[in-house]
Amino acid sequence: MLDYEIWEHSIKNHLKIKNLPTFMEVKNKIILAMDVGSIQEALELMDEVSSYLNTVKIGYPLVLAEGLEAVSRVKEEYGCNVICDFKVADIPATNEKIADVTFQSGADALIVHGFVGRDSAASCLASAEKYDKEIFLLTEMSHPGAEEFLKPVSMDIARMGVNMGIKNYVGPSTRLDRLGMIRKIVGEESFIISPGVGVQGGDPRDTLQFANALIVGRSIYLADDPVNVVESLIDAVKL
Repeated sequence: MLDYEIWEHSIKNHLKIKNLPTFMEVKNKIILAMDVGSIQEALELMDEVSSYLNTVKIGYPLVLAEGLEAVSRVKEEYGCNVICDFKVADIPATNEKIADVTFQSGADALIVHGFVGRDSAASCLASAEKYDKEIFLLTEMSHPGAEEFLKPVSMDIARMGVNMGIKNYVGPSTRLDRLGMIRKIVGEESFIISPGVGVQGGDPRDTLQFANALIVGRSIYLADDPVNVVESLIDAVKL
């Protein structure tokens, strides 16, 4: 047996016994992608829109600028759900360390790449279970370049996630045919969040035929009136 096969075998039965629960309710089915460059910008934006939204996705731009303290501060000041979008994609041992410190900072969930394989995803899943947190398995991204390498394997990634007992997924709003295929594989009981609405061209209502929640960033945080954009999105979803 290779080392990673021995490692995976050691946690395989544990992962089969306990599946992670479906993610918490996302208010108005909108997740704010907080890809701003400073904690001050983040807090000012949250002051404006937090009455409409209860879930924030924080990625590398803010964390590299301010450290994981940005995650802790947003979580503590607004009591919102925080998904860290680190698209974790390393060897199992490193993935576990990344997941551990992310959950220790207060994050409720972590986005993990599936293309690096079952063992790497399983290490993040084990960390999530340890901290009673969640992971989202990234199947296919929303930008055009995803068609080069991710698109040919994204359905296999979704099937892998199902076999591992993962319940939360990320799929693109910019390719609804693909999002629909992902939904068919992971089943109605799974939770899908979908980036690409707004600037990238994804339609909110169409996306929610297959996804449980939308991820929206630039359309909100670059707007002169973020509240107006959020209200328009909520109206579009309700129509």
